[in-house]
Amino acid sequence: MAITPRVLNRSTLARQLLLAREPIGVEDAVRRVVALQAQRPGSPYVALWNRIAGFDPERFDEALDTFRVVRSTLMRLTLHQVHADDYRAFREAMEPTLRGGRLHDPRFTAAGFTAADADALLPGLLDHASQARTGAELRELVERDRSGPVAPVVWRMVRQYAPLWHAPTGPPWAFGSAQSFVAAAERPSLADPEASAAGLAVLLRRYLEGFGPASVADMAQFTTAPRRLVREAVRALEGGLERLEGADGTVLYDVPGAPLPDAETPAPPRLLAMWDSVLLAYADRSRIIPPAYRKHVIRVNGDTLPALLVDGYVAGVWRPVEGGIEASAFHPLPAGTWADLAAEASALGGFLTARDPLVYRRYDHWWAKGLPAAETRMLPTG
Repeated sequence: MAITPRVLNRSTLARQLLLAREPIGVEDAVRRVVALQAQRPGSPYVALWNRIAGFDPERFDEALDTFRVVRSTLMRLTLHQVHADDYRAFREAMEPTLRGGRLHDPRFTAAGFTAADADALLPGLLDHASQARTGAELRELVERDRSGPVAPVVWRMVRQYAPLWHAPTGPPWAFGSAQSFVAAAERPSLADPEASAAGLAVLLRRYLEGFGPASVADMAQFTTAPRRLVREAVRALEGGLERLEGADGTVLYDVPGAPLPDAETPAPPRLLAMWDSVLLAYADRSRIIPPAYRKHVIRVNGDTLPALLVDGYVAGVWRPVEGGIEASAFHPLPAGTWADLAAEASALGGFLTARDPLVYRRYDHWWAKGLPAAETRMLPTG
C-alpha cells in the first residue's frame, strides 16, 4: 500500500494529539506521545498544553513529584520525560547508545576513566541515590571512590549513563538550575545485549504507535540506536507490523489498526514547544518541516525553535516577549490563519503568565541574528 506525504503528516498529527486537544489525563497523554523531549523544563508543559483539553499544569506537577512521569537521559542522548512504566524498557533499549556515547567518549577516557571504572562505581552510586541527592552529593561520592577530584566531564558522563531520574527541585517548571537525582525505582539491566534487544523492540513498537508509519531510518533517528540493531528489532517485530510504501518507494512500517486520517483532514494551528518531538522524530523531517525552513527552525547547534504549525506544517517560529507572542511567518499567511494563531497566543499567554511569561528568553539571540520572516506580528496575550 502506497501512502502519500500528506497522509503521513496527518497520521503524525493524529497520534501526537495535534489534530484536536483531547480530554485525556497527563499520564495517558505522555504514554500516547511516547516521550517528551525535556532539555528546557518548560517545554513538556507547553507540549502538553498543545495536546490536552483543559490542561492543568498542576496535574503534571503531581505526576513528576510522585515519579509517575520521570525525567532522564534517553533517546538521542538527551533529556526526555516518559511514563515511569516505560522507563525500564526504554533505558534498556538505549543501553548500547548510552554506553558508547558516554563511557567511550574520548573526553571521558582522556580524563583517565574507563567503562569498567564506571561499572564499578554504579552500585554504590545508585544505593546512595535510593533517596534524592544533589548532584554535588553524588559527585562527592565518586570523588571519594577515586580518592581525589574528578573532571566535570567525567561526572557528567557518569550521571548521564547511570539509570538516574531527575528529582523535581521546584517551580515554575518542576526542574530548575539546581539538580537532584534519585535512582530509578526499577533498575534496568545494563550491558546485557538480550535485555537491550527486547527493550528496543518495545520502544520501536511504541514509536510506531506514536509516530508511524515510519522507516528504519526514521526509527534510528528517533532513538540514535545503531542502524543494525534497529533492523534486527524490526525483523523481530515484523510479523506483527504492517508494511507500507512511501511516495518515493521507501519501506514504511506501522502497527495494525493505527490512525491514518484522510489527507484533507483539517489541522488547526498550534504554537509548538521548543524541541517538540514531532520536529525531531524522523530522518525525513519534511513530514512536518518544509525542507526550505529546516535550517531556520533547527539551528546549527541543535537548538530547535518554538514553531508555528499551520495546516500541519511548520510555517514560522514564535517567542514570548513583553506584552505578547511574537510570531514570524516564513511565508504569507491568510487573515483567518493569523486570527486563529492570535487565539492560540492569547490562550498560551494566559497559561505562561502563571509560570514564566518569557519561558524561552535565553534563546532570543537567534532572533537577534535574523530570521527570514515574510511577516512578523505581535499577538497580544493580555
